[in-house]
Amino acid sequence: MKRDIEKDLYQWKEQKEKLPLLMRGARQVGKSYTVEAFGKKIFKNTVIINFELHPELKDCFNTLEPDDIINKLQIVLGVTIDEDTLLFLDEIQECPNAIMSLRYFKEKKNYIAVIGAGSLVEFALEKKDIKIPVGRVQYIYLEPLSFAEFLTASGNEQLRLYLKNIHLNSEIENSIHQKLMTLIREYLIVGGMPAAVKSYIDTKDFTQAGRIQNALLQTYRSDFGKYAKYSEQKYLQKVFEKVPQLIGERVKYAKIDLESKSRDIKNAVNLLSLAGVIRQVIATAAAGIPLGAQSNDKKFKLNYLDIGLMQNACGLQAKLLLDADIMQINSGSVAEQFVGQELRAYEDRYMDRQLFFWARDKRNSSAEVDYVYDAGALIIPIEVKAGKSGSLKSLRLFLEEKKVPFGIRFAMDKLSLHEKILTIPLYMIEHMHRLVQEMNIK
Repeated sequence: MKRDIEKDLYQWKEQKEKLPLLMRGARQVGKSYTVEAFGKKIFKNTVIINFELHPELKDCFNTLEPDDIINKLQIVLGVTIDEDTLLFLDEIQECPNAIMSLRYFKEKKNYIAVIGAGSLVEFALEKKDIKIPVGRVQYIYLEPLSFAEFLTASGNEQLRLYLKNIHLNSEIENSIHQKLMTLIREYLIVGGMPAAVKSYIDTKDFTQAGRIQNALLQTYRSDFGKYAKYSEQKYLQKVFEKVPQLIGERVKYAKIDLESKSRDIKNAVNLLSLAGVIRQVIATAAAGIPLGAQSNDKKFKLNYLDIGLMQNACGLQAKLLLDADIMQINSGSVAEQFVGQELRAYEDRYMDRQLFFWARDKRNSSAEVDYVYDAGALIIPIEVKAGKSGSLKSLRLFLEEKKVPFGIRFAMDKLSLHEKILTIPLYMIEHMHRLVQEMNIK
């Protein structure tokens, strides 16, 4: 399946002096497949070192000197590694020296294209004995397939191109709107995990995709032992099982498990966040840019890695997602998860985008906005709502209090602008930045 990140990889490849890339992202989002496919398309040679499958190759990195590493690999593998080669170091977390060697490839062999990736590389980078100086290695992030990528993968590229030409004053045809809403519903069931998407595209069978999702969920559970002590694993299990039911709610550790100590649940939340299995949405005062400067990490909500995995873990039936009002399913948590996942998917892939929300806790005057987003110097409040008026009370309060020119409502409705509220259909989140720019020009 074609991934949008390939565009970034092509641009990186064309740089005369390359920083080594370290591709980051949760397990099973397609890092290895994407890099290997890219290498085969673009490079004359692709040399793949998988440290999990071939631990003996760690010996080639006993030195951090790139010339020595290359010479050893060429001899052992019988390959050529030069400026026409992509050197892919897969499961790189299994070889800390390989991670540290990346800085020296930048300093001494920056014409060699080197990409590292791994299923649990985030934990390796947390270790104090691994030092990667800033400016010598570039991180690039891969998320599950976005809805836009799902359109491409499912043979609906024409619909994606159609949306690129929709502007604030455009009218979306009813038949196209209905087709896109049908595809949104399919995506909510299948999600963006590559294996599940491929299964559905091949079979058009939601049951088969669901079985893949079950296997993926079990894979994440099996990983607990790789980054947590045995005594911590039961808390990881509790959080992992509970989070899909808490999407959209402010998290209190007691909601996850009344009998466990808060510090144990907090540690489990942090570990699963580091693994990329869950995402924290942090409260911010939204008084200015950057939003993180006014954040309070003690107040947070949680998103799951993938909408397909989330609905599977919640036990939602495909028929419900196909027939019911998307915005009302599980009190709106399905739509809120979808939007959070989409917001991350279209971000600059060299950034690990943190999501924020806004809340005001005052007696008789409480308010909460689902997401707060910064687009350049502009702060944008975002609601994921079905209603057009009364349910947008918090959004309008934010606009008035923060003196923000407009807000965004993601919904099942067509594109429209009414009383400072820009309604964007769920299938157009890819184009939010472009529409915001049009609003500023207007």
